[in-house]
Amino acid sequence: MPSNRRAVIFANGLLGNLESARQVLRPDDILIAADGGARHCRRLGLTPHFIVGDFDSLEPAELLTFQDAGVAVIRHPARKDFTDLELALRHARSLGVAEILILGGLGARWDQTLANLLLPAAKEFASVHIRLLDGAQEVFLLRGGESAQVRGSPGDTVSLIPLGGDAQGVRTSGLEYPLAGDTLVFGATRGVSNVLMGETAAIQLERGLLLCVVIHGTA
Repeated sequence: MPSNRRAVIFANGLLGNLESARQVLRPDDILIAADGGARHCRRLGLTPHFIVGDFDSLEPAELLTFQDAGVAVIRHPARKDFTDLELALRHARSLGVAEILILGGLGARWDQTLANLLLPAAKEFASVHIRLLDGAQEVFLLRGGESAQVRGSPGDTVSLIPLGGDAQGVRTSGLEYPLAGDTLVFGATRGVSNVLMGETAAIQLERGLLLCVVIHGTA
């Protein structure tokens, strides 16, 4: 499959705003369900191209229905070292895509939610741009030497959170509280709750890892 296509992974977390999820989908997206995330596809009237997991969250009859519809099932043992979402990410990467969007990646279980938020920091996914969407919230990762443009509306919240150590050489434009090569210290909250001044902002990072959280529609 060509690398200019995007993979959309439906995880087995909360997906409350179905219409918001529907609006971000493209006709040529490669749809991958991580185990119980297949139910989100069904609620949206979608047939995923792949279902990946150990299938402890789907009933056999549900899985059979998807198989009968032509969905490729990639089964893993229940005793495994990876979550279903990580296995789905690995499969998406194997397809050669450059962008992966995760829907339903957040939820009530903090352990799963934290692990899902940290997955983009894994070295094996360094060549893939991964975003998590949860309604109005958008999360993505910047690595040292990378830059990103944030799009939204004036008043949207933009939080920059260092991971695994200090984020050094952080530069921003278009935010209410600009950074000019500053260091955001790991474990501190200086980068939380900045504000988008216009429709776009730019973020640059020299060294480290920076989790970027954009909350649309808030002041």
